[in-house]
Amino acid sequence: MKDLFKIHIRSKNLLDLEKSYLLAISGGIDSVCLGHMLHELGFRFSLGHVNFQLRGKESDGDETFVRNLAAQWEVPIYVTKTNREIFKTTGKSTQMAARDFRYGWFEELTNENGFDGVLVAHQFEDQIETIFLNLLRGTGIEGIYGMADKRGIIVRPLLPFSRTQIREYMEGNGFSWRNDSSNETNDYKRNLLRNRVLPTLSEDFPDGLQVLDMSFKRLKDTGKAFFELYGLWREQYVRLEDGYQYLEISSIKNLSGRQSMLYYWLRDFGFSYFDVEDVFQSVDIGEPGKTFYAGEYMLNLDREFLILGKNDFEWEPLAVSTYDIELNLRSQKFEILRLWKDFEIERSSENAMLDFAKLKFPLSVRKWEQGDRMVPLGMDKEKKISDLLVDLKVPIIKKKQVLVLLSGDKIAWLVGYRISDHFKCTPSTKQVLYFKKVIS
Repeated sequence: MKDLFKIHIRSKNLLDLEKSYLLAISGGIDSVCLGHMLHELGFRFSLGHVNFQLRGKESDGDETFVRNLAAQWEVPIYVTKTNREIFKTTGKSTQMAARDFRYGWFEELTNENGFDGVLVAHQFEDQIETIFLNLLRGTGIEGIYGMADKRGIIVRPLLPFSRTQIREYMEGNGFSWRNDSSNETNDYKRNLLRNRVLPTLSEDFPDGLQVLDMSFKRLKDTGKAFFELYGLWREQYVRLEDGYQYLEISSIKNLSGRQSMLYYWLRDFGFSYFDVEDVFQSVDIGEPGKTFYAGEYMLNLDREFLILGKNDFEWEPLAVSTYDIELNLRSQKFEILRLWKDFEIERSSENAMLDFAKLKFPLSVRKWEQGDRMVPLGMDKEKKISDLLVDLKVPIIKKKQVLVLLSGDKIAWLVGYRISDHFKCTPSTKQVLYFKKVIS
């Protein structure tokens, strides 16, 4: 096995004799096996052991065993202790809380001591168990990727090697190790897979685990191809504008694999695969105005687009003096200009040209509120802002984030949409305050 190990770490460029590593060691057969091979091959490494004190004297025995190994190999050792009471405050299962604690501590040791990586002794069956657990949780294609040989500071040099190979190496060299009695119980899903499911599968299909591993690797390669195509699709069809992401419905409605495409776009914003199914149900029956929520994000099914953005945003009233040269409003930025003569009236609804003499300074900006009214340009009667936004067909997701510019207590500009007729420029206007959107 040692020769195969040397070939593996060399072909994957996993370890370097010139570097120093931290070996996460429990005292169990896998981590002790990895330690012996590192020692025999001349690698520089230290040991990191966590005594969780969950099995009483057995846990203390593991610590003593590991300390003796450190003395035998003449390597530094770091030990920390914890207990079940600490984990109760996390709200997680003991197993998950212990895992988080362990990896967090390893990262601290790495930062403090300048280790080039943390070596973890996951092996072949651990990999298969991990993929099965992912599948049982309802994973997507990434779930069959399993654990990587190397990710960040974590290195797993034993992934190709089976329990049988490891045991033969240890017994053949007369090496001892510690047995964790908790591994014999089926209290955890992983133990159930390890002790009952996978052994039964191997009895009926002697090469079953190896065939599964080959199938998972092929699916992983297929996944890489999918994500390459997904990246191209997203680049082509998802556009960013004023802090919102837009996806044209026609580009995905009849697309093959549409649920996967939409899921991988939305998952980083907290949406689940079940949310995606609900979205397409609304798309297929045609429900413009339908909204979907995930934490602080909101997806709005508009007439032609799916629009993604923040569900709401914090906004403190903002004062605007006559001397401001720039106005930052969320993801929009406006240049503020004062024009005295020879100006042409701006027709774009995104910008605003207001009669300077009619304004009361300082101006202020706030979110629009129910009950707000203004006289839109070209009209002679007040109109509710809520009704005006409906007339302008502003998507629901954007309505919540519309701002108004006030002169005194009057709305001078529904920012980005309409100015008030009361503040419009006329032939008698001598000076203009011009809010011109900056195109980035």
